[in-house]
Amino acid sequence: MSVNVEPSGRRSVQVEFEVPGTPEDVWHALATGPGISSWFVPTEVEERDGNPVAVKYFFGPGMEIPSVVTASDKPVMFAQEAAGWTPDSPAMATEWRIEARSGGTCIVRIVHSLCSSTDAWDNQLEGAASGWSGFLGILRLYLKHFSGQRSALMQVTTPIASTEAEAWDTLTTALGVKGLGVGQRWATPAGVSPLSGVVELVTENPYDALLRLDTPGPGIAALGAVTYPHGARVVAMNLYVYGAQAAETVASATPVWQAFLEEHFPMPAEPVASE
Repeated sequence: MSVNVEPSGRRSVQVEFEVPGTPEDVWHALATGPGISSWFVPTEVEERDGNPVAVKYFFGPGMEIPSVVTASDKPVMFAQEAAGWTPDSPAMATEWRIEARSGGTCIVRIVHSLCSSTDAWDNQLEGAASGWSGFLGILRLYLKHFSGQRSALMQVTTPIASTEAEAWDTLTTALGVKGLGVGQRWATPAGVSPLSGVVELVTENPYDALLRLDTPGPGIAALGAVTYPHGARVVAMNLYVYGAQAAETVASATPVWQAFLEEHFPMPAEPVASE
């Protein structure tokens, strides 16, 4: 993904994609706490007169990312700014634009930008842009099938000692997903906590799958095997559950699926130091 460089020193990358829904539907999904939490990560949005003024994303324990909204024009645009990924990197600005199209769809443009006289931070821009890929698939499914519904999110991960490819084979085999294609019906094998639905996405570059669920309730299962920039490898499973019983479903499912991952991906025992 190429970085656009302006004479002012501003460097930027852009992601553009189409989603179902009206601008108002898409705005709710992109610019409100309940909406963002329904397809991304748990998020709090402070509003004033119906417009966001501050956003805080919760990626996990100790991983809260706050941002300040610098401009807002409901339901077509808002812009926010957050600190850089490292203490010495410049702040990163993000602009979201929503443009209505015919046929009940919208184009969404995300522009990440920062000011720098060198390309030292281009990897942060490129990483921010490429990181949307899997989540945008969830967003499309949410807007198409579950828009505006009450939601709850389960996020479970465990570290792996194997390669991504080996972990993905283990995970998809255990869940009954291996070998399936988009549009096929799917259910977990006997002995595994019941999930069932339709395969919406399966890729191996990166290792991702999206499964639209009807059991244990309406929702989306997102599976992945990933290596983080610092080298750690994990498998992850997110359940986005919708409807009146969403919170109860997630509360009961979380310990079950955390135990499932830890059972199937045990880490080698630490060697015992000799006396």
